[in-house]
Amino acid sequence: MAENNDEHSGLNNFVAVLVAITATFMAICNIKDGNITQAMAQAQANAVDAWSYYQSKSTKQNLAESVLDQLTIQREFASGPARDAIEKKVALYESNVKRYESEKAAIKTKAEGFQKEYDALNVHDDQFDMSDAAFSVALAILGVTALTKKKWLFAVAIAFLLFGFFFGAAGFLGWTVHPDFIARWLS
Repeated sequence: MAENNDEHSGLNNFVAVLVAITATFMAICNIKDGNITQAMAQAQANAVDAWSYYQSKSTKQNLAESVLDQLTIQREFASGPARDAIEKKVALYESNVKRYESEKAAIKTKAEGFQKEYDALNVHDDQFDMSDAAFSVALAILGVTALTKKKWLFAVAIAFLLFGFFFGAAGFLGWTVHPDFIARWLS
């Protein structure tokens, strides 16, 4: 009987150490995940701002094109100094249309860059979410293991711990491993 108690005591000691290690790593992962979430919010806000700016340039370009069309028609019926003034305005609006088109291309590239940044951060956010979920399940199973002394429950907890540590490490190390199948199922 004493040997069996020592065996259970050893299991409980091992469970306690794993709980402490897991809770510590889980807390560190949670801090990193919070920082990633803030960076994702910033990238998304930047993308929205950039697309709004792109839209304003598109509106300005459309207005410039409309004025250019009107000036082109007026030029056909004008002569003398009036025609010269209209020619200058046509050149100005043609230049504006080209400038807006060029500016829009740069803004579009910037907005798409923010979206790519968001998507890359989201991979790591999902990794930390999977890690957190796996650790939570593992901690619950470890608690039941300590109460019931069932070694098979300990093995199940270890599987969840390994899953959690893998995705936590992936998040910290910048691996692009993504739990698509689980993320889609949970979405």
